[in-house]
Amino acid sequence: MTYYDGLSALLKQMGGVVIGYSGGVDSTLLAKVATDVLGEKAVCVFIESVLIPAEDIANAVKLAKDFGFHLTRIQADVMSVDKVPDNDPDRCYYCKKAVFSKLVEIARERGLSCVLDGSNASDASDYRPGTRATKELAVRSPLKELGMSKQDIRVLSRELGLPTWNKPSNACLASRIPYGTALSPEILKRVDDAEIYLRSLGFSQFRVRHHGDLARVELMPQEMERIMTEELRQNVVARLKQLGYAYVALDLTGYRTGSMNEILPEGITKQ
Repeated sequence: MTYYDGLSALLKQMGGVVIGYSGGVDSTLLAKVATDVLGEKAVCVFIESVLIPAEDIANAVKLAKDFGFHLTRIQADVMSVDKVPDNDPDRCYYCKKAVFSKLVEIARERGLSCVLDGSNASDASDYRPGTRATKELAVRSPLKELGMSKQDIRVLSRELGLPTWNKPSNACLASRIPYGTALSPEILKRVDDAEIYLRSLGFSQFRVRHHGDLARVELMPQEMERIMTEELRQNVVARLKQLGYAYVALDLTGYRTGSMNEILPEGITKQ
């Protein structure tokens, strides 16, 4: 049995689902197969907030329209959620609990049996406190249940003609801010604008990490040489200073997911 067959069978058993949809690799595959199998009983919910990069919102909405997903868009004031603006290591737990509680309400109102997320078997390699919230809300993760890794998801996405098959990994803007630094719409927009600029220059997988007056840029190792060409280097520095950073640093370790988690005590990251 192929992963498509297995996922189709699992979703069919559920009868009707609400999917936490972001337009990323995982949730897009889940939305595609659920729509194939369940039609209008597969409801994709996109939660918009200041934590979501502006381009991600536009791309996710367009993708849903192109593939006929049954999309519901909701605005969420996540900055009013208790402990989210404080940005402690459990921030994602409180945020995800609030967001997915909305999905649970939608499922109940529409008589749909399951709320789903796009978690996969590769996610166990990083600190993800939000997983505790989804477990408490009985959210199911079909891709993880089937043992699908990120690579498995990319392969199947490509087979299904999904443009997200090679989309770089992404995460909410708060993941660019060190724990303990309070979140604000101004800081989040500054990071978003900085990443929009780097993307416009053709960089593929990267992050701009916010450290007060310093912007720490993570790039794939093969792209570091290009940013160090004189004209491009000067342009990047000028643009990020224009956005409010006094210093711009290139992280020689390179891009990696969850780099803000590297300083957390081992006991926390294994929760």
